[in-house]
Amino acid sequence: MAKIGVFGAGMVGSAIAIDLALSEHQVVLIDKNINASLEVQIKFNELSKDALFSNLHQIQIIRTDIVESINNGDFDRMIKNLELDLVVSAVPGFLGFQLLENIIRAGINVVDISFFPEDAQQLHQLAIENNVTAVVDCGVAPGLDNLILGFEFQFGIMRERIESFECLVGGLPRVKKWPFNYKAPFSPIDVIEEYTRPARYVENKHIVVKEALSDCELVDFKNIGTLEAFNSDGLRSLISMGAYIPNMKEKTLRYPGHASLIQALKSSGFFSDKAKIGDVSPLQMTCRILFDEWKLEKEEEEFTVMRVTMTGHNDKSKNISVTYNLHDTYDKISKTSSMARTTGYTATGVAELVLSNMFNNKGVYPPELVGRTEGCFEHIIRHLNTKKIVLERTIKKD
Repeated sequence: MAKIGVFGAGMVGSAIAIDLALSEHQVVLIDKNINASLEVQIKFNELSKDALFSNLHQIQIIRTDIVESINNGDFDRMIKNLELDLVVSAVPGFLGFQLLENIIRAGINVVDISFFPEDAQQLHQLAIENNVTAVVDCGVAPGLDNLILGFEFQFGIMRERIESFECLVGGLPRVKKWPFNYKAPFSPIDVIEEYTRPARYVENKHIVVKEALSDCELVDFKNIGTLEAFNSDGLRSLISMGAYIPNMKEKTLRYPGHASLIQALKSSGFFSDKAKIGDVSPLQMTCRILFDEWKLEKEEEEFTVMRVTMTGHNDKSKNISVTYNLHDTYDKISKTSSMARTTGYTATGVAELVLSNMFNNKGVYPPELVGRTEGCFEHIIRHLNTKKIVLERTIKKD
């Protein structure tokens, strides 16, 4: 049993905390939001009554403003007094890099799903100097798709002969609600960042930059129907694999019509953070409105879908396509959203790898390098399977 600190009590952070507590770890959940902390406590109390969750350990909740504690010097004292074996960071992206840096300085191993915009490799040497293992981007995408590519590149049927990689991924409500037909499992500002940040692809081993929301296409999915896929900047650290894989891209999935509506808002200035009315920017106002519009209601059913396709050839020069399909739905028993499950449980799987020393490289590492480490990908798949999250792998040969 380890003592683990989880920073962020949002939908994903709370799922991570409860999953780790179910694994009989001692969990400390840290967040400034009183309501979020209370919701976790209520859910914990409800699950504790169910025989399926009889081994659920008590979660200690600490309410503190992380930014304030870092700025006034209280953070170092707090985290050292907790004597943590590992930290999982599930805070919003704008806070992620600063928190990661301070965790590394404290000398604590960390798994991060905050998806911050800064380059995590800036902290690589700092992590080495502090004897820290830090794995970033440990969600579903980025995260699970990186693990898949790392595994296939190192151990798969094509290995270094992979010529293309494509990831289509998205989380959607089961019941559409006009006009957006979308609910955000994360902060609206993080979703808007995805809709405004230029998308980087790899084409013929060259980095190509395209506008987010562009190249919209319709794609059919079994048991779901037709969704639209559009450009988004999801490759992140996988861009570096472009030196070996000539063509790489990731697209976001939504119900048809969503991209054109968002593009209209974007073009009309609703996502601008420059022009202000008083002290409020259009972006701040838009986020405030969308927070309620996009918020998943309690026990609202939704699903997560991901398709990862790699093409190339084997050592006999035969053309091969390897596809992974994921379709996960809201868990009615634990009352956990599919996005919280697929994101959070990937993170807890990586956390177990670090705790068990299966992955113990010192420095800051993206998930694809974890996938390239023997036994790690298989461990993650087994971990997800215990949560009834299943990846279907198919191989086609010409």
